[in-house]
Amino acid sequence: TPLITASILAKKLAEGLDALVMDVKVGSGAFMPTYELSEALAEAIVGVSNGAGVRTTALLTDMNQVLASSAGNAVEVREAVQFLTGEYRNPRLFDVTMALCVEMLISGKLAKDDAEARAKLQAVLDNGKAAEIFGRMVAAQKGPTDFVENYAKYLPTAMLSKAVYADSEGFVSAMDTRALGMAVVSMGGGRRQASDTIDYSVGFTDMARLGDSVDGQRPLAVIHAKDEASWQDAAKAVKAAISLDDKAPETTPTVYRRITE
Repeated sequence: TPLITASILAKKLAEGLDALVMDVKVGSGAFMPTYELSEALAEAIVGVSNGAGVRTTALLTDMNQVLASSAGNAVEVREAVQFLTGEYRNPRLFDVTMALCVEMLISGKLAKDDAEARAKLQAVLDNGKAAEIFGRMVAAQKGPTDFVENYAKYLPTAMLSKAVYADSEGFVSAMDTRALGMAVVSMGGGRRQASDTIDYSVGFTDMARLGDSVDGQRPLAVIHAKDEASWQDAAKAVKAAISLDDKAPETTPTVYRRITE
């Protein structure tokens, strides 16, 4: 944990921050394998960073399933733009984003409490300011000036997009989120070695969530692949990574704990 903490904080502390908010994941898609180790890492980060004079908060957030509805590159950017414009806001993504941004506004002294911070955040989502600022960020990095308005024109789309269904009916009871991420890598959506090229179009959308009822009508996901063979491999991976049961699992928090010292 000390080496991981040092690695995470080295660049951040070198940037001369006034405040820092960290999102530390818990669950099957997290960097640390258990809740206890994720919690220990978050406490170490907060302790070291506060000790270095940077006001720091960490949130332990759930990664026992895909955070929003998508996994990949272009598909995640598409969902982020849709979130900002209000075209579609995944509830889990909304909860985690709001929780983290509340901490940022309070730490940055732009809001005095949770209620004021949430009101300010909701206002910039509703009036389009958040989407406008994102568009300006894209343009400032030499991206298209109309990216937010015309994202579909600029984001690559996969050759084959098709839903994958479970072999039986039931409720989604567990998800190996790391395995789903590795399935995206296997499709070309990430690198196994530095020389690999990335296919930005591949990935998953319309992901089923824990507790969802799936059958021949409700798919586990829509797979975006470069060809049929790649789709078949990804379909096997999705089916293997998602467990079904005859009853819905207990719901778990999106944010488990807030750590400030």
